[in-house]
Amino acid sequence: MSKTPRFLLVFAILLVVSATSFAQSQGREIFVGVKAGFSLPNLVGSSDQEITRDYKSRMAPNFGGFVDVQLKKNTSLQIGLDFAPQGGKRNGIQPVTSTIPGLPALPAGAYYFANFNNTAKLNYLEVPIMLKYRVRRSKPVGFYVNGGPYMGFLLKATTVTSGNSSLFLNNTGTIPVLIGPNTPFPAIPFDAETDVTDDLNRFNFGITGGGGITFKQKKNYFFIDGRVAYGLTTLQKNTATDGKSRTGNLVFSFGYAFGVK
Repeated sequence: MSKTPRFLLVFAILLVVSATSFAQSQGREIFVGVKAGFSLPNLVGSSDQEITRDYKSRMAPNFGGFVDVQLKKNTSLQIGLDFAPQGGKRNGIQPVTSTIPGLPALPAGAYYFANFNNTAKLNYLEVPIMLKYRVRRSKPVGFYVNGGPYMGFLLKATTVTSGNSSLFLNNTGTIPVLIGPNTPFPAIPFDAETDVTDDLNRFNFGITGGGGITFKQKKNYFFIDGRVAYGLTTLQKNTATDGKSRTGNLVFSFGYAFGVK
């Protein structure tokens, strides 16, 4: 394990220990919970950047655990550790960023284009730190809202491409690449899975928030949760050639929290 995820784990553990120690000394409630569900991550890029534009949401699993420490009667601090996939998908005519054998390299900022499918899969370990406000806390059915910052560490990033396509000189696919009079460059396959982890910054920081419904079961509770997240960190290391993207995510999950005090 590299230094950054180890730091996140140690930081989360120290924060949990500090919060639970405070809660125990003050006689406050402490819950430990697990959750799982699905997310709809997307890559948010500028519309004037050919490489980062037009990404749509993809579906991915999302799961993790948390500690919820009561601060006041209806307010608590929730510290989590989540496996949180990010990324997005882009299908259709788009830039080809790899070298194409048999064709000359184009000037910086210019691209060949092709019609293929492209999915970016970015797997993160995230630590969300959220304040939670609960309504009807002692009732059979209650509600809550929460929000706060999160830190993420990139575990692995891959791009998965598929399809076969001719090549074009414009992003509308109306000017084909020719190798002779009226002879287009042969269609090429795009079936590949490429590791791009080293091209991206490992650390991500953002804000997250949402709400949910709780169903009380003695000292414990079952919950349904929904929240959004937006990354504030540019993902790419080399923004001159790779553009600028940030993460965005919509997460739905179900979980169970155990009262330990």
